[in-house]
Amino acid sequence: MDAAAQNEGQEPLADRPIRAGAAFEGSAEIAEARDTARDFLTTVQAVHGLPVSARAMGMVQLVVCVSELVTNARKYAPGPCLLDLEIVEGAVEISVWDSSTALPSIEAADPERIGQHGLEITMAVSQMFCVHREPVGKRITAVIELASSSSRTSSKRPSN
Repeated sequence: MDAAAQNEGQEPLADRPIRAGAAFEGSAEIAEARDTARDFLTTVQAVHGLPVSARAMGMVQLVVCVSELVTNARKYAPGPCLLDLEIVEGAVEISVWDSSTALPSIEAADPERIGQHGLEITMAVSQMFCVHREPVGKRITAVIELASSSSRTSSKRPSN
Protein backbone atom coordinates (compact mmCIF):
# COMPACT_ATOMS: atom_id res chain seq x y z
CA MET A 1 0.00 0.00 0.00
CA ASP A 2 1.40 3.42 -0.87
CA ALA A 3 1.90 6.22 1.69
CA ALA A 4 -0.98 8.30 0.30
CA ALA A 5 -3.40 5.41 0.74
CA GLN A 6 -2.15 4.75 4.30
CA ASN A 7 -2.73 8.38 5.34
CA GLU A 8 -6.09 8.73 3.60
CA GLY A 9 -8.62 10.34 5.89
CA GLN A 10 -5.99 11.70 8.32
CA GLU A 11 -5.20 15.39 8.69
CA PRO A 12 -1.69 16.47 7.69
CA LEU A 13 0.69 16.82 10.65
CA ALA A 14 0.89 20.59 10.18
CA ASP A 15 -2.90 20.88 10.58
CA ARG A 16 -3.17 18.81 13.74
CA PRO A 17 -3.64 20.64 17.02
CA ILE A 18 -0.63 20.88 19.31
CA ARG A 19 -1.80 19.66 22.70
CA ALA A 20 -0.91 17.65 25.76
CA GLY A 21 -2.84 16.43 28.76
CA ALA A 22 -2.31 14.73 32.09
CA ALA A 23 -4.23 13.59 35.16
CA PHE A 24 -3.06 14.30 38.70
CA GLU A 25 -4.23 12.80 41.97
CA GLY A 26 -1.71 13.56 44.70
CA SER A 27 -0.27 16.80 45.94
CA ALA A 28 3.22 15.44 45.18
CA GLU A 29 2.22 15.47 41.51
CA ILE A 30 2.01 19.27 41.45
CA ALA A 31 5.70 19.38 40.48
CA GLU A 32 4.82 16.94 37.67
CA ALA A 33 2.23 19.41 36.39
CA ARG A 34 4.90 22.10 36.21
CA ASP A 35 7.22 19.66 34.41
CA THR A 36 4.42 18.74 31.98
CA ALA A 37 3.91 22.41 31.12
CA ARG A 38 7.65 23.07 30.69
CA ASP A 39 8.14 19.95 28.55
CA PHE A 40 5.11 20.85 26.41
CA LEU A 41 6.39 24.37 25.72
CA THR A 42 9.91 23.09 25.06
CA THR A 43 8.46 20.71 22.45
CA VAL A 44 6.32 23.49 20.96
CA GLN A 45 9.48 25.51 20.42
CA ALA A 46 11.94 22.76 19.43
CA VAL A 47 9.71 20.50 17.33
CA HIS A 48 7.05 22.85 16.01
CA GLY A 49 9.25 25.94 15.68
CA LEU A 50 6.91 28.29 17.51
CA PRO A 51 8.56 31.03 19.59
CA VAL A 52 8.09 30.68 23.34
CA SER A 53 9.32 33.60 25.41
CA ALA A 54 10.93 33.14 28.81
CA ARG A 55 7.97 35.07 30.24
CA ALA A 56 5.51 32.61 28.69
CA MET A 57 7.52 29.65 30.00
CA GLY A 58 7.55 31.07 33.52
CA MET A 59 3.95 32.25 33.55
CA VAL A 60 2.58 28.97 32.21
CA GLN A 61 4.44 27.05 34.90
CA LEU A 62 3.21 29.52 37.52
CA VAL A 63 -0.39 29.38 36.31
CA VAL A 64 -0.37 25.63 35.75
CA CYS A 65 1.42 24.59 38.83
CA VAL A 66 3.04 26.85 41.28
CA SER A 67 -0.18 26.54 42.51
CA GLU A 68 -2.72 28.27 40.96
CA LEU A 69 -4.90 26.00 38.90
CA VAL A 70 -3.56 22.54 39.69
CA THR A 71 -2.81 23.29 43.32
CA ASN A 72 -6.27 24.75 43.87
CA ALA A 73 -7.89 21.75 42.19
CA ARG A 74 -5.89 19.34 44.37
CA LYS A 75 -6.56 21.38 47.50
CA TYR A 76 -10.29 21.99 47.13
CA ALA A 77 -11.69 19.14 44.99
CA PRO A 78 -11.96 15.43 45.76
CA GLY A 79 -10.48 13.02 43.25
CA PRO A 80 -8.20 13.68 40.33
CA CYS A 81 -7.80 16.82 38.28
CA LEU A 82 -7.13 16.92 34.55
CA LEU A 83 -4.69 19.30 32.90
CA ASP A 84 -4.98 20.15 29.21
CA LEU A 85 -2.52 22.36 27.31
CA GLU A 86 -3.20 23.44 23.74
CA ILE A 87 -1.68 25.94 21.36
CA VAL A 88 -4.35 28.25 19.97
CA GLU A 89 -3.53 31.24 17.78
CA GLY A 90 -0.10 32.02 19.21
CA ALA A 91 -1.05 31.33 22.81
CA VAL A 92 -1.17 28.38 25.18
CA GLU A 93 -4.59 27.56 26.56
CA ILE A 94 -4.33 25.98 30.00
CA SER A 95 -7.43 24.13 31.22
CA VAL A 96 -7.81 22.35 34.52
CA TRP A 97 -10.88 20.25 35.28
CA ASP A 98 -11.77 19.10 38.77
CA SER A 99 -14.76 17.34 40.29
CA SER A 100 -15.88 20.11 42.66
CA THR A 101 -19.00 22.02 41.69
CA ALA A 102 -17.98 24.95 43.90
CA LEU A 103 -16.83 27.89 41.81
CA PRO A 104 -13.65 29.61 42.95
CA SER A 105 -13.92 32.77 44.95
CA ILE A 106 -12.08 35.57 43.21
CA GLU A 107 -11.14 38.15 45.79
CA ALA A 108 -10.59 41.83 45.06
CA ALA A 109 -6.94 42.85 45.15
CA ASP A 110 -5.81 43.47 48.72
CA PRO A 111 -2.06 43.80 49.38
CA GLU A 112 -2.65 43.32 53.10
CA ARG A 113 -4.41 39.95 52.71
CA ILE A 114 -2.19 37.01 53.52
CA GLY A 115 -2.66 34.19 51.05
CA GLN A 116 -5.45 33.47 48.58
CA HIS A 117 -3.84 35.50 45.79
CA GLY A 118 -3.63 32.58 43.33
CA LEU A 119 -6.52 33.41 41.03
CA GLU A 120 -5.72 37.11 41.31
CA ILE A 121 -2.21 36.35 39.99
CA THR A 122 -3.54 34.02 37.30
CA MET A 123 -5.98 36.65 36.07
CA ALA A 124 -3.23 39.32 36.06
CA VAL A 125 -0.84 37.32 33.86
CA SER A 126 -3.43 35.77 31.53
CA GLN A 127 -4.93 37.21 28.39
CA MET A 128 -8.15 35.34 29.13
CA PHE A 129 -9.50 33.61 32.21
CA CYS A 130 -12.82 31.83 32.60
CA VAL A 131 -14.60 29.23 34.67
CA HIS A 132 -17.19 26.89 33.17
CA ARG A 133 -19.48 24.54 35.01
CA GLU A 134 -19.43 21.07 33.50
CA PRO A 135 -21.93 18.23 33.91
CA VAL A 136 -19.58 17.01 36.63
CA GLY A 137 -17.35 19.61 38.28
CA LYS A 138 -15.88 22.64 36.59
CA ARG A 139 -13.17 23.64 34.12
CA ILE A 140 -10.95 26.67 34.66
CA THR A 141 -9.15 28.01 31.60
CA ALA A 142 -6.42 30.62 31.29
CA VAL A 143 -4.65 31.74 28.11
CA ILE A 144 -1.08 33.05 27.94
CA GLU A 145 0.67 34.39 24.81
CA LEU A 146 3.64 32.34 23.64
CA ALA A 147 5.72 35.28 22.49
CA SER A 148 5.51 37.90 25.16
CA SER A 149 4.46 41.36 24.26
CA SER A 150 3.72 44.22 26.56
CA SER A 151 0.34 44.81 24.94
CA ARG A 152 -2.28 42.32 26.03
CA THR A 153 -5.86 42.04 24.99
CA SER A 154 -8.14 42.37 27.93
CA SER A 155 -10.72 39.71 27.28
CA LYS A 156 -10.69 38.29 30.77
CA ARG A 157 -14.05 36.99 31.81
CA PRO A 158 -15.07 36.26 35.37
CA SER A 159 -16.63 32.94 36.25
CA ASN A 160 -19.98 31.91 34.82
